[in-house]
Amino acid sequence: MAPTQSLAAAALVFNALVWGLSWWPFRQLDEQGLHPLWATTLVYAAISVLLLAARPRSVLELLRPSALWILIAAAGTTNAAFNWAVSIGDVVRVVLLFYLMPLWAVVLARVLLKEAITPRAMMRVALGLAGAVIVLWPEGGWATLGAAFSLSDALAIVGGFSFALNNIMVRREQQRSETARAAAMFIGGALIAGVVGWALMHTGSVLGRGPGGRQLGARPAAGWRLHLGIGMVGGLGLRRL
Repeated sequence: MAPTQSLAAAALVFNALVWGLSWWPFRQLDEQGLHPLWATTLVYAAISVLLLAARPRSVLELLRPSALWILIAAAGTTNAAFNWAVSIGDVVRVVLLFYLMPLWAVVLARVLLKEAITPRAMMRVALGLAGAVIVLWPEGGWATLGAAFSLSDALAIVGGFSFALNNIMVRREQQRSETARAAAMFIGGALIAGVVGWALMHTGSVLGRGPGGRQLGARPAAGWRLHLGIGMVGGLGLRRL
């Protein structure tokens, strides 16, 4: 295997590890009173500031009219939805629904990249769907399917679709610099989570409670700073193909 391929494989393994462990700090933060939307906003805002400070020229590239704004929206929705879902739902169930992503990727690649839908691609989609159905099928069958569907399920599906769009847009905008694409993803993570959190808070909606009964806006305990730091490390795992 060529050195670049080995590096790419190692990056994928590390990214999978980050995704597999990211639920823990966000859930701990939620228990301390910091809602996952606000935690996501803080984590990605901090990383965005550091990245833009190190690569200020990327700001000019982001300000130009381009499809990078779609990448901002897709990456932001991915992180906001996934981090919220794993904080309130069953982690295994959320991850399985989130990783219906290949289904959306096949469709989006056809529409945005003009890639052919091959029999192999359809087989992978069918296998993924079959596995999800087997694992997630409720004990009561069709009669309880609607009742078993929760907010965390909906967030996981939305996050998976956005993740597919994020990956397609990273590929579609490959003529842009890596720094600009990375900045777009991190800024999106802060922007979308912050806007959604602000909107729900100011419409009187309660975004959720931790086991301690704290609501959105509750003052977090001192221990949340440690988990926020861990979350920032997790945030460095770029969502890309």
